[in-house]
Amino acid sequence: MNRRYFLQGMGGILAGGVVPNLTQAQSSHRLGIAKDLFHANARLTPLRGYQGQDVSCDQAWIEGTIPTDLRGDFFRNGPGLFERGGQRYHHWFDGDGMVHAWRFSERSVSHQARFVRTKKFIAEQQAGEFLVPAFGTAIRPKIPLRSSDTMNTANTNVIKLDGRLYALWEGGSAHAMDSQNLETRELVTWAPELAGMPFSAHPKVEPDGTMWNFGTMMGKLILYKISKQGKLLQHHVMNAPSSAMVHDFVISQNHLIFMFSPISLNIDAVRSGQSMVDSMEWKGQESTKVLLIEKDDFSRTTMLELPAMMLFHFGNAWEEDQTIRLDFVKSTDLGNFKEWMPKMMQGQDIQHGESTPAFLHIDLRTKRVRITQRTEVVEFPRVDPRYVGRRNRFLFYPVATESAEYRTLNGVMRLDLQTGKTEQFDFADRMRLEEHVVVPKAGAAREGEAWLVGVGFDVQRQTSFASVFDAENLSAGPVALAHLPYWTPHCFHGNFYPTSSI
Repeated sequence: MNRRYFLQGMGGILAGGVVPNLTQAQSSHRLGIAKDLFHANARLTPLRGYQGQDVSCDQAWIEGTIPTDLRGDFFRNGPGLFERGGQRYHHWFDGDGMVHAWRFSERSVSHQARFVRTKKFIAEQQAGEFLVPAFGTAIRPKIPLRSSDTMNTANTNVIKLDGRLYALWEGGSAHAMDSQNLETRELVTWAPELAGMPFSAHPKVEPDGTMWNFGTMMGKLILYKISKQGKLLQHHVMNAPSSAMVHDFVISQNHLIFMFSPISLNIDAVRSGQSMVDSMEWKGQESTKVLLIEKDDFSRTTMLELPAMMLFHFGNAWEEDQTIRLDFVKSTDLGNFKEWMPKMMQGQDIQHGESTPAFLHIDLRTKRVRITQRTEVVEFPRVDPRYVGRRNRFLFYPVATESAEYRTLNGVMRLDLQTGKTEQFDFADRMRLEEHVVVPKAGAAREGEAWLVGVGFDVQRQTSFASVFDAENLSAGPVALAHLPYWTPHCFHGNFYPTSSI
């Protein structure tokens, strides 16, 4: 493994020593109008972010009844701090990571949230200003950029392996945390030769506990296979199609499957002072590459092509009769990423491009690919965790219902892949929802015999809540809402760990 190659490639740009030539105007974005807009727009309160404080609530107010078999820890992670020293990040993805623990016990539901004490967070809190460039905000570095971990925000996902908690960010190392008090421990090195390597925020965990993950940078793909005890079993570095952003992947019984959207990075734009996001260019005339890698032999690969499309998240994949079937959420291009999210960070609630369910059938014999689509506006697909990499019937999403202003996620939906039918619950414009995860009921035998657990923001109360639905009866509405006395910044991803597995 050529570690130096990766560190230079971390942007070839930042860790490698190419410092953007920023003007004062480019490196400072004053609050002014954004602050006023947030005060006027109660729907976007969570995107104001915190100032670095940790929060906790010993006992949430319960509306309804928490199921007696729903016991465990629901960990979430997302960007929680967006402003320092009179500057505000331009992009949602830039904020410092804040890990949340919603603990479901016999006594109550409690909440605790702590910022991940990354090197970046500690240094910038002490300085009272931004010190390093961010993914979507051009900032002149004020400390040495020794590797991608100098900029690591640990803000995208949180997983648990063998009792240890990991905060994830796809551009660098995982951060180990204490699962009981959420204290940050250290950067994780899976093997000496992997120190500082990219480790994606979307690992896939098979029903037996085996975890697969990847990292990508500058045309290279690194693969990880990790045991349920958190031990590295195998790793591999290979060439891959060039794409400036590969956020997620999916596994089937026998394959790792990646899709590379046609996104290039304009290095000259970075040098001239633009951020990584602003320097990304959509190549709509080029194809989306589909890469299949055999689990048993990483050297055995297949490359296929599709029309240009943008995607962030997959649901699941499985194979039968020499055909791989997988699903993902599709959008047209980089519009939401480069235009809607920055406007949202300035307090503007506007219509965004729609992201819809899409389905891929890959014939392994003929190498032909067929894609089908649906029209619901969704994101963050999840499946029953007992069916990851196996044939699944159901998919669960937050959904933008017809009543949602600006088509924001305000409901939950179950899609039956066998019948094509959906079941939904609509919170109308009062609630804005985050990702919801599937938690099998105690002793459950059927797929989807589970609770659907997630988090949302109550626009009227200006507080956050955890929601619990019966996954087989979403239209009946939540069986319980656990309300906090405060709002929390929106999260991206997380996972529920029942007491028996903790």
